[in-house]
Amino acid sequence: MTDGGSGPYTIGRWITDSATLTPSHIAIEFLGRKITYDELDARSTELARLLLGHGLTTGDRIATLTENRPEHVELLFACAKAGLILTPLNYHHTAHELAQQLEAFTPSLVVASEDYAARIEEACSLVAGAGEPVSLERLADSLSTNSTIADLPNINDEDGLLLISTSGTTGGPKGALLTHANCYWTNLGFDLSIPIHSDDVVLQILPQFHVGGWNVQPLLAWAKGATVVLEPSFNPERVLDLVANRHVTMMMGVPTTYLMLAQQPGFTEADLTSLRAVVVGGASMPIALLEEWHGRGIEVVQGYGLTEASPNVFCLAPEDAFTHAGSVGKPYAFVEVALCDIVTSAIVNGVGRGEVLVRGPNVFPGYWDNPMATSNAFSDGWLRTGDIAERDAAGYYRICGRTKEMYVSGGENVYPAEVEQVLTAHKDVLEAAIISVEHLKWGETGNAFVVAKPGVTLDLEELRNHCRRHLASFKVPTEIYVMTELPRSHIGKIDKAQLRTMTT
Repeated sequence: MTDGGSGPYTIGRWITDSATLTPSHIAIEFLGRKITYDELDARSTELARLLLGHGLTTGDRIATLTENRPEHVELLFACAKAGLILTPLNYHHTAHELAQQLEAFTPSLVVASEDYAARIEEACSLVAGAGEPVSLERLADSLSTNSTIADLPNINDEDGLLLISTSGTTGGPKGALLTHANCYWTNLGFDLSIPIHSDDVVLQILPQFHVGGWNVQPLLAWAKGATVVLEPSFNPERVLDLVANRHVTMMMGVPTTYLMLAQQPGFTEADLTSLRAVVVGGASMPIALLEEWHGRGIEVVQGYGLTEASPNVFCLAPEDAFTHAGSVGKPYAFVEVALCDIVTSAIVNGVGRGEVLVRGPNVFPGYWDNPMATSNAFSDGWLRTGDIAERDAAGYYRICGRTKEMYVSGGENVYPAEVEQVLTAHKDVLEAAIISVEHLKWGETGNAFVVAKPGVTLDLEELRNHCRRHLASFKVPTEIYVMTELPRSHIGKIDKAQLRTMTT
């Protein structure tokens, strides 16, 4: 990029700088294809000029529906250089759900890979003025037939780069806008805790519609000149092969990722010697699973984040994994955290419990075209996460649950995460989830759903006694249901909404 006038924290600079320093180094490996830094920089620059020549202007959104692909990475860096906003959509969503997001985010261009062309075409047909979607694999060729070659603009640090949908149980779709500066600072903080080097080989399996598919290792890897082995989706058997054959040094996943890998028949014999660290997000790693990975000599880095914080907030260093089991650690560099008492709204000092508030350059400016949702997300300049945490005397944080998941049993507050941690600490329990249900006497109570470890038959009465030994009586689950597996969301988180339907 030759304009020289863009902000110092803009992401387009990263790929250009890496291409200048190590032009022939491999930036992406994808199903046998290899793309150098020089090629990635040149292709993204050409695409940026074509997009601008096609009539797009700073701040326009480009919606995408695709599996992980190198063309998607090229488009992200093209957006970074052109001042456009990449809006990756969730390929698990139906055409109706996608249409709602198109209406909310009003993209100027809709792009899809071949695998999802039919679904995005159906979604576009439901939205007036959505236009015809364009092939991701042939995007540059399609644009070159009717575009001029435009000059690249100067990009500001606070310009938008990513628009990530956070639609869920709260209603219609909301788009969290992440700026160049947000992405810069969250990656810098991550690098100070879990550094990536130019000789690292990073395996990316998280979907690129998720903020972690960009801001938890991949973008930082490209900034540092490392190689990213990009997989279209997660296949545990293939991942073990890739780690061994491509000498993968780092990867990121949710606890389910590492559970599925550990359950592979070849896990104990798999060559994992190249892995120097794995990163876990989405939930705390059960102790038994943590021990299994540590037993293979692999450091496990745990943490906590949310889309609106780009996402990195807390990091638990590998050396603290057992001494602070269940903790999410301490805040990353440049991230401020406070606890807010959920009853008095006062800031909690020292040891205590409250809603996690986050402040810092990683925190997003707001939701796209939704001032009310943005206003509700902040309190006196602090991002309200909706998560309840405890802070101990040493400054370590432990997530207790969601403010919306907390229930009141006989006048006492109960946080599901606390009960789940006790359940998974039992020697025979692999996974556990708690949901609240109405109770005639106590108002609300908790029901537990548990999965036993392989080859084990759970003694439910003994499990209840285990809970009674470690929990106050009002926290002990009223019912315990044994499951062969727990329902999951598209990124592997436990789907409690589905569990709730099983008790109605």
